[in-house]
Amino acid sequence: MTAAISTLGPRIRALREASSLSLRDLAVRSGVSAPMLSQVERGETSPTLHVAHRIAAGLGLRLSQLLRLDEDGAVTIVRAGEGRRGGRDGHTYEIVTPPLPGQRAEVSRHVLRPGAATGGPGDPRLHEPGARETAVVEIGRVLLHVDGVPHALAAGDTVTFDADLPHHFENPGEEEAILLAVVSAGLRRS
Repeated sequence: MTAAISTLGPRIRALREASSLSLRDLAVRSGVSAPMLSQVERGETSPTLHVAHRIAAGLGLRLSQLLRLDEDGAVTIVRAGEGRRGGRDGHTYEIVTPPLPGQRAEVSRHVLRPGAATGGPGDPRLHEPGARETAVVEIGRVLLHVDGVPHALAAGDTVTFDADLPHHFENPGEEEAILLAVVSAGLRRS
């Protein structure tokens, strides 16, 4: 646990900043004073387990996630074909990021047969409020519908959109389409 404690301050700061929270915001959410949070982030003091638990809760994490006690190491590899798979009706997907605690982004690879669309039964649920999605079309053409508005994309195109809005991809072409999608969870709109 010593390694987890020595990197705790910088980790708290990185998680706070990634969530677009000020010290005051985190203080309100956690019940830990802003000066105490600042001292912890700078490594001037180590929080008690009670304070660390409150900071974790303010960041939307469990204490074990904040301290990375649930992880085996700093590097996790998902080998080709070992991701979590799903889909149906001409749409298959593979989530290629590992299910690590506290993870703020997810990468998935989607294959759409001609005429197929995402967002059907068996697909992942809609994304949490504030989520953003970036998708890169690797092969083929797709139509992205966001909040009822279609956007045509071809191989090599990249799109970023608010993923908490109703959306789906469809393949209007006669060839298979493949895209990579990255969903960043719970980021605030700027």
